[in-house]
Amino acid sequence: MLVKSQVKYIQSLGHKKFRDADGVFVAEGSKIVAELLQADHIELIQIYATREWLLENQFLLAGMKAPVEIESKELERISFLTTPNQVLGIFRKPVFSFAEEPGGVTLLLDNIQDPGNMGTLIRTADWFGVRRIVCSTETADVFNPKVVQSSMGSIARVEVLYTDLKEYINGRPGTPCYAAALDGEVLEQNRRMSKFMLLVGNESRGIRQELSGLAQRRIRIPRKGSAESLNVAVATGIILFMMQEV
Repeated sequence: MLVKSQVKYIQSLGHKKFRDADGVFVAEGSKIVAELLQADHIELIQIYATREWLLENQFLLAGMKAPVEIESKELERISFLTTPNQVLGIFRKPVFSFAEEPGGVTLLLDNIQDPGNMGTLIRTADWFGVRRIVCSTETADVFNPKVVQSSMGSIARVEVLYTDLKEYINGRPGTPCYAAALDGEVLEQNRRMSKFMLLVGNESRGIRQELSGLAQRRIRIPRKGSAESLNVAVATGIILFMMQEV
């Protein structure tokens, strides 16, 4: 059963400043929570779940802090979803301990604002084996509940950093940077690379000019139809498929 202080605290975690203060985030839904419970470097703080979920998933909670059993109506009070889904977990933010920078592809995000796009970009990166995403400081928070939901557990496997992208790119002169842009050169299907940075920009304004100018090439996906543009996460997936060395 929930007490008033628990409800107030969980609701406060919808705001970045409160998540940052305690170094935690909220995840909801059986699939996502199950993935995070089995991740090596994510610590569980507390589980709030219906009896049905607890009975079906008690093996996941062995040796962990005792969960709080709640009714469906109580879950509605603390959920950030339109339709609550049996379980809500509070977790410590993951800590990645790469001894050195991950090789391969690094995805650079310039001012991505939509939480759904942000979460899908993280999930897309995970699919293609991208281990690190570097974001401008204006980009949506990776631990926003809507981002966590859209990422479908991929936040447990992809490191997301926030920094000055100009400094980040300039600090890696040996790694080619490609900027996705509607006015870029058509991307050839036979261009495969093992190590590069892919820079994608804001949903409506694209990449800032000061960053776009740092890229070795501005590239675009060949278009056959009449659509004005592609969703940023969709476009990123296509480019990674076309450029990444198999």
